[in-house]
Amino acid sequence: MADDIWPVVHAERRALADDLTSLPPERWAEPSLCGGWSVQDVLAHMTATATMTPPRFVAKMAGAGFRFPQMADKEIARVGAGGPAGTLQQFRAAETSTSSPPGPKPSWLGETLVHAEDIRRPLGIPHDYPRDAVTRVLDFYAGSNMLIGGKKRIDGVTLQATDADWSHGSGPAVEGPAMSLLMVTAGRRAHLADLTGPGVDQLRTRLG
Repeated sequence: MADDIWPVVHAERRALADDLTSLPPERWAEPSLCGGWSVQDVLAHMTATATMTPPRFVAKMAGAGFRFPQMADKEIARVGAGGPAGTLQQFRAAETSTSSPPGPKPSWLGETLVHAEDIRRPLGIPHDYPRDAVTRVLDFYAGSNMLIGGKKRIDGVTLQATDADWSHGSGPAVEGPAMSLLMVTAGRRAHLADLTGPGVDQLRTRLG
C-alpha cells in the first residue's frame, strides 16, 4: 500500500462510526477485547489518540507521572464524560485528523485496525478490513517488540494468511485470515478460534 496511511485510517474510522451509530445504549458498556476497557472506553481511547500531538502527549504523560495506563485512563474519562453519544460525536469529529502521538506510521494504522476489531468482535459486527493495510501492520508487528510485543509472541511459528499472499516466520504452521493473525499477534486470544495448524497451541500458551 502507499506510504500515506491516512486515507485508510480515515476510511476505517468512518466505517467504525457508521457501524456504531445505531448501537443500543446498553451495548456500549460491554467488554471489548482490550482488557479492562468497555466498547465506549476503546472508542474514547481511539478519539484521544486521533487528536493527540507529540508535545501534548509528552505533557500528558508528565502529568500522569510518565505512567501510560494512568494517562490513557484519564483521557478515556475526559473523552467519555458525555456518554456514548458524546464519545461517538467526538470520534466522528476526529475522523480526518492526521494527528498522533510520537511513533512510526504503521503503529497508528495498527491502532485503528486492532482497536476497531476490539470493538466489533464482541459486538458481533463483521467488517472486511483492507488486506494490504492488515498485512502492512502484520509486517510491522512481526518485526518489532515495540508497543505490543508482537515479534516475541509469534517467534518460532510460521504465520500463513489464507486470504492474502502473506506469510512470516519458521516453525509449526498457523493458518487463518490475515486479520485474525494480526489480532493474535497483537495479543487477542479470541481470534485463536479462527486459526488452524500445529502452531496454534504454542500461541495459545503465550496468550494465557
